[in-house]
Amino acid sequence: MKIALTDYETISDDPRRFDDFREFGELVLFDTSSEEEAAERLRDVDIAVCNKTPFTRRVIENAASLKYIGLFATGYNNIDINAASERNIAVCNAGSYSTSAVAQHTFALILENYSRVGEYSSFVNEGGWKKCRVFSPVILTTRELSGKTLGIVGFGNIGKEVAKIASAFGMKVIVYTRTPGAPENVEYVGFGELLSRSDVITVHCPLTDATKHMFDLKAFEKCRRDALFVNTSRGGVVREEDLRTALETGLIRAAAIDVLTEEPMREDNVLFGVRGLTITPHIAWAAQETVERLIGVVISNIRNF
Repeated sequence: MKIALTDYETISDDPRRFDDFREFGELVLFDTSSEEEAAERLRDVDIAVCNKTPFTRRVIENAASLKYIGLFATGYNNIDINAASERNIAVCNAGSYSTSAVAQHTFALILENYSRVGEYSSFVNEGGWKKCRVFSPVILTTRELSGKTLGIVGFGNIGKEVAKIASAFGMKVIVYTRTPGAPENVEYVGFGELLSRSDVITVHCPLTDATKHMFDLKAFEKCRRDALFVNTSRGGVVREEDLRTALETGLIRAAAIDVLTEEPMREDNVLFGVRGLTITPHIAWAAQETVERLIGVVISNIRNF
């Protein structure tokens, strides 16, 4: 049996971390693969494992021996599911591996905005404190999370973990989700109400036809003017030009995101350099322990198949 990892460098730049995949047969590693490269490379592969490689109909139809597509990801919007189904090719994602890491990063973004640790550290490193006449140079506005309202869009495993952390900070949690369940110390509300009531809005829903561009100018116009918008889900849930407009015109106070519609960031991305916006390069999931867990989940999925 031949197994190929089509974009292993999106998980780790050390190929030795994938040695356990050799138990399934001949292992072929590719650092990254475009659609065209994947269509050629997978012709005689039985098992393919990817993160973001596009498995289009063309790729799948060219892979004559392919029986299984595994993902180093929870989302599988890069796979043409219909084409795989027509060929009876199993597709298996890696669910729940990143819950703790993404929830942690979500609050890292929130806390950076509310406590401004990085900015204060830069002030000290640049010699600012040495020049002060007072012991506490309060040069930046910081805020307390306690008593603030956190609006969570999407209430799967990550959304629920974020809610737990928010409760520990003394925040009130309101939730918008397609499938409201037990109260779990949160209040379920409509989308519009969540926008208008939240001090912090954080997104944890999948990218679907229903959620694509749900955060557009109309949505931002309903937000509180001092709101913080956080997105660690998928870039496509936001219309990026509208987020820029919302920040530049003061519809919201600030935003912090870990994802973009096109990744890596393009030279002409409209969000580059926008004031009031913090961007991290899709690394919420990438804690050391999370990567180890992810590789183990993907290997277990293949064993089960």
